[in-house]
Amino acid sequence: MKFLIQRVNHASVMVNQKITGEIQKGFLVFIGISLDDTTEIADKLIRKMSGLRIFDDSEGKTNLSLQDVKGSLLLVSQFTLYADCKKGNRPSFIHAGKPEKARELYDYIIEQCKSSGFPVQTGIFGADMKVNLENDGPFTIILDSKEL
Repeated sequence: MKFLIQRVNHASVMVNQKITGEIQKGFLVFIGISLDDTTEIADKLIRKMSGLRIFDDSEGKTNLSLQDVKGSLLLVSQFTLYADCKKGNRPSFIHAGKPEKARELYDYIIEQCKSSGFPVQTGIFGADMKVNLENDGPFTIILDSKEL
């Protein structure tokens, strides 16, 4: 599983020219789910993401967490995080999770984040989405379950 986390001042996602999710200060999180991911792996990444101290404190040091700044989450499914570009110029997605399982895990992640008390907005799983954001920093972190 991969979480591509962007610290944002604001972000939104649109499907068919309608906003499906919109946040102010917080994390825009692109979520990639692979073939062998589980709820246990999701829990591990959610804990790590929730505890990240990447917001500035009063001295300009990255010491504050999402909870400290009362930030929100915009969660967007993105199977292309599992693109395999080793051969040729057209990416392969053979390592991305199958849609039914990936949707279950994506929904699980949404529910776990909500139950943790974070305001959560989302995209629509499998839809063609247009994402708009203002990255604060820029500050982008990749959490990869295989590296944690």
